[in-house]
Amino acid sequence: MPNAKNAAGPLSQVEPALRITEIFYSLQGEARTVGLPTVFVRLTGCPLRCVYCDTEYAFSGGEMHAIADIARRVAAYSPRYVTVTGGEPLAQPNCLPLLATLCDSGYEVSLETGGAMTLDGVDSRVVTVLDLKTPASGEMQRNDYNNIPLLRAHDQVKFVICDRADYEWARFKVDEYRLQERVADILFSPSFGQLEGRQLAEWILADNLPVRMQLQLHKLLWNDEPGH
Repeated sequence: MPNAKNAAGPLSQVEPALRITEIFYSLQGEARTVGLPTVFVRLTGCPLRCVYCDTEYAFSGGEMHAIADIARRVAAYSPRYVTVTGGEPLAQPNCLPLLATLCDSGYEVSLETGGAMTLDGVDSRVVTVLDLKTPASGEMQRNDYNNIPLLRAHDQVKFVICDRADYEWARFKVDEYRLQERVADILFSPSFGQLEGRQLAEWILADNLPVRMQLQLHKLLWNDEPGH
């Protein structure tokens, strides 16, 4: 009777894979590289259910792809920038070797994460965009504040603001964790359809906050259609 381990092949030969919803090429819609042509790798699955979520189609489904296959599909676009997003990409453990592989390929790699999963193990070359969930998101209690000390100087922290209470909460968190001294950018974004951008801009100016206000370019251009 053959040895079961030998029959299946060495475990080391099992290629890491991830469940992928889509891989597409578009303009970055937000964060520091807004407007730059970028390849997006959208991983499937998310443990959060934010009330304003615009990627519910990524909660389930998708297809399994080996990391080498993902890297080939990304390379076909000859990009400079690659963003790994979701869903919640860090919900899949093999996200970490994917990030390292993309960095090894010479891209400028960013990771969009919702703040509930640990950043421990994220490649130091990756620019993390950490989305701290506000009270109106419905998922504030899921924020893992142990991630704050893991942030690097080139990282970014994002707040999606739904109302004045969210704004005041975000102001407090910026001060509480001295975020302006920890990361390159603090991003305040009005929740699309819930808060007017002009209103948020006026609050930021009145308080002279050390933050960058952003609008979601992809929604202005393509009304948030999948694949953009």
